Amino acid sequence: MSTLFAFLHHLAAFTLVGGLAVEFVLVGMIERGAALSLASARRLAVADAVLGAAAGILLVVGMLRVFFFEKGADHYFHNPAFLMKFSLFIVVALLSIIPMREFLAWRRALRAGQAAELDARRLRRVRLIVHGELGAVVVILLCAAILARVGWI
Repeated sequence: MSTLFAFLHHLAAFTLVGGLAVEFVLVGMIERGAALSLASARRLAVADAVLGAAAGILLVVGMLRVFFFEKGADHYFHNPAFLMKFSLFIVVALLSIIPMREFLAWRRALRAGQAAELDARRLRRVRLIVHGELGAVVVILLCAAILARVGWI
């Protein structure tokens, strides 16, 4: 069972990173002058939904691993690498609310077959958040490696 949950945890993590990468590329294209087409807006909304679902699965499976399948909650909640990893995950989850709200606001226009509106200020905010999320994911990966090796060595 432990191997299955490790697999699910990694699958959800890679799916989350994939969704974030799609957001990064699409938002970057729009910022560099590409029009926010109906297709791009739909892709962003889908990528964000996939990212959100993956984050939820990652959290649930991760907590099940902590409490039931690995070294035990006491080990993890006294480990600075885990605490940093978990804290950054929560920060990323909270940050992702801002782009999610933006993309959800597009639903009515997308259903009507219209491209969504995204002014330069909101686009810049979404881009900065996506960049921050990607940066935090890199640190989360470092913390995961430290946690797996029980230290830097």
